[in-house]
Order: sequence, then C-alpha cells, then structure tokens
Amino acid sequence: MADPTIDYDDVQGTILRGYRVNLARHFIFSITDAAQARRTIAALLDGSDGLPSITTARHIHPKPPCFLNLSFTAPGLSALGITAAELATFDQAFQRGAADPASVAAVGDVGDSAPEHWLGNLGPATTAGQVHAMLSLWVSESEEVLQATSAKLRGAFAAGWRELYAHDGVALPGNRVHFGYRDNIAQPDVDGAPPRKHERAYDPDPLNSVKTGEFLLGYPNENGGTYQVQPPQLSTNGSYAAFRILEQDVPLFDSILSQGAASSGLSTEMVAAKMCGRWRNGNPLVLAPDEPGPVLPKASLNRFHYVDAQPELDDTLGLKCPVGAHIRRNNPRDEGVVGTSARHHRIVRRAMPYGSEYDPVTSIAEQRGLVGYFINANLRNQFEFLMQQWNDDATFVKSAVGPAGPEAGNATLNISGQDVFLGINAPSVSSFTLPGVGAKGSGNTKLQHFSRSVITRGGVYCFFPSITGLRYLANLS
Repeated sequence: MADPTIDYDDVQGTILRGYRVNLARHFIFSITDAAQARRTIAALLDGSDGLPSITTARHIHPKPPCFLNLSFTAPGLSALGITAAELATFDQAFQRGAADPASVAAVGDVGDSAPEHWLGNLGPATTAGQVHAMLSLWVSESEEVLQATSAKLRGAFAAGWRELYAHDGVALPGNRVHFGYRDNIAQPDVDGAPPRKHERAYDPDPLNSVKTGEFLLGYPNENGGTYQVQPPQLSTNGSYAAFRILEQDVPLFDSILSQGAASSGLSTEMVAAKMCGRWRNGNPLVLAPDEPGPVLPKASLNRFHYVDAQPELDDTLGLKCPVGAHIRRNNPRDEGVVGTSARHHRIVRRAMPYGSEYDPVTSIAEQRGLVGYFINANLRNQFEFLMQQWNDDATFVKSAVGPAGPEAGNATLNISGQDVFLGINAPSVSSFTLPGVGAKGSGNTKLQHFSRSVITRGGVYCFFPSITGLRYLANLS
C-alpha cells in the first residue's frame, strides 16, 4: 500500500522532523485575553510584526537560524473558544491533563515526581494562572539568536498572555545525554513522513514502520481506524504530546552502575549497556553483544530484531539485550507481548538535555536532565500505555523459549522490576534481571535495591493543531 500524501505545509514541523539544534527555550503561557491571544496566533502564522512564523514540516534550505511551534492544553483550547462539547471529542488523557490524579497514576509521577513538586506553575493551577499554551523555540546554534528572538516573542505575548515559566535546553557534545549515552538515535518511520537524511539511500526497516495515524489525526492508524476530533478544522494533521522535564541524578546513576558491576562481575560499561540495551556510543547490544566496537552507520543502528529461527541471531531470552532493557521495553519490536504489537504504542521523542555537563571532579550542584516532547496521536494508548504497561510493569512479556528450548530459560522469567530510567524504582522493590542460561530463571542475576535516578520536574499534555487548525483558532469569535 502506498504511503499517504501528507501536506507538509499544514503540519507543525516538530511532529515529523527533528530539528537538530543546539539550543531550545520552552515558554509556558496562560491566556488572559482571548481576543488578543488570537491576534498573536495570527501574527505567528504570518510571520508579521517582526515575529518568526510557525515552522511546518516542509524542508527548509538553507537551514534557518530558529524553529518555532505552538501547542495548547485543553483549558487553553477552551479559553480560545472551543466548546465543551467539542473538547469532549479529544483524547481523554488530554482532557484531564498531566497533573490530574489519573494521569499521575498512569505515568508514575509520585513521591518526588508528584505535581506539587513541579517547576514553574506546571502542577495544579495556582494564582499565577492555568497552563494554556506552550511555545517552543529551537535555535540552531547562536545564543544571540535565542535571546533576540525570545525578546521579540515576549514582547508579542506581553498583551493577552501571562508567562508562567520558561525552561531552556542545550545540547551536549557528541549528541549525548547526561548519563553518557548517545541520544536521538531511534525514532519510528512514520508512513508518508519526510525521510531522514541518512535513510534516503536505504530500504526502510519493516519493524520500525508505523502508520501515519499513530502520529497525525485524520489518517489510518495501526488499528485500522482514524483518530478525529471536533471541530473538523482541528481533526487533520494535528497531534498530541506529553511535554516533560526529567531531572537526571548523574551521581546516583553512576553509583547504580558501580553497585551493579560489583554484584554481577561485569564492567560498569557493560552494566550501563545492559540497562539501556545500547552501548553508550549507540550501538545496540543485539548487534554488538560483547563490546561497543566502532560506531555503526546511522542507517544500521536500528536494523535489528529479537526473535529469529537461527540460534546465532535469536535473542528471545535476552542473553544479548536483556528483556527488561530500556530500549526493549519501549519498543519490543518482534518480541511476543501481551495484547497488540509494538507498532500500536510508538512515540516520537523531541527532547534535549538541560543544565551543564556533569564533571565528577569539578561539577557544581545543579539540576540537569532532559526536556522536550513525547509526540503521538493518542496519549492514553501510546504515551501513558508505554509508561504504565511496559516501563512500570514486568508482566507484559509473553511466555517464550529460544531455539535451545525450555531448559535454556523463558522470556517471562528474564525480566523483573521496572525500567531503570523511567520506572518508580523504590529501593525496597527495584530489580533488574541480567538473563543467563538455565531453566526457570536459574541462570539469571538480579540487580536490586537501587533508587529512582530520573525525577519528573514538570509535565504538560498539549495539542499541536495543524496550520489550518491554528488559523481556525485565530479567527474564532
């Protein structure tokens, strides 16, 4: 079946394109005057009044100095004039919002990650105002462009809006995150989306291909249906996202690796690779099980699977890449899982680090982590499902044995606890299984009693309207 034709000029760019920038600033606003807010939206669409225009998915050459995208919360759409009946057609998770108790329970934002501890008025609505909109500015490399463009935007949003908070992102050398892993490697291949530069000369990976409707409203999804909302002007080429500020405790994570190495006899780098599913240089364990090796070509980094009839290629038991590894939990690929396949629950992640690079010798005490969007067409079935069912629960794996038979082990016994990076991981219950050969899990090694090293510092459920949808909102009375 041919890929659907997507009007890239009608889709906000960050949904289908990774901007590959060094700087970012995410503004959070409350609407104080709907009429003035609509005028600001119109100016951003047209690039008038000296403002940058909203970036679309159309390829821009040469690369511009900055990119801009705008999204709204459910209360924000209501403030602009979307009726309660229309809002009721939107994704249920989006309607309740990220700080709602049901959302918190699904995602695991408890304890230090609870909304009452979030930064910048992102938790329950306060006297400062309710979160209505997010404006994200990505800048290629110039700090001067970031500051000058921010000043223009703040001037435009001075009337009709109240800025509640702004959070910056800054890329680390080597495209890494603070835990040392190479980042922005794995993204789903969305049917009909613009090909990524390094993939144009290669055949797509069938295990990574996902229907357009999993990321854009108005197109067929993996279930054969189509996500739609009311009014019709918002029902095509829009998408939802979970905006997240995730603090990473680097010293704690280093201690987890050291403890894991001491109890398993593996090197700290091997423990780091086993917990993630990739070496810190990005090579997947399935393709490089014994040592990191030279960095694989970009087009090869995601071309792997877990189940194969050939014993030398099979990893049903997780002997190469543990069944509970981060990348395997979040995309089981061809592994047997309860319910539907992995393609039904994919997300696009547009995130980058914040805070200065960690130095164990001279590093100052400060918050550092990841900030950005988890984009999908159904927050409940994609983002929340991943967090609740695959990251916070170890029972989603089907019973399966490899080519060596049951005496070598079973996949259901080779996973325990929660995801090391995104799970709640209280020391009293945390567990990560290093699979080994042996019936009924007898060859396994468990790493236990580690703490949560990634803490949620903010969350927003938002909706990116299409360009058509933004014009509709700008013209509402």
